[in-house]
Amino acid sequence: MEIKQIQEENRGRFKAIRNNEKAGEIIYTWAGQNTIIIDHTEVAPNFRARGIAKKLLAATIDFAKENKLKVIPLCSFAKNLMEKTPEFQKVMA
Repeated sequence: MEIKQIQEENRGRFKAIRNNEKAGEIIYTWAGQNTIIIDHTEVAPNFRARGIAKKLLAATIDFAKENKLKVIPLCSFAKNLMEKTPEFQKVMA
């Protein structure tokens, strides 16, 4: 599986691709220069229960750490997992 980051003007996404098919994505919005808001996490039905959403969140957290960003998880999946994972909590705003 490949995870690609796609950056648009004031938003972006991490997209998971497996066998040339979109498996899932996390969509985020910039809130200033130092914070991103995770708006939505989605995994295609035929790719669920494979840990793809967690891998997408991990890629998003790695991006935040590398760029010294804070993360506001509005998406319920991201919020729940971030609250349960000490390493992810470090970037929560």
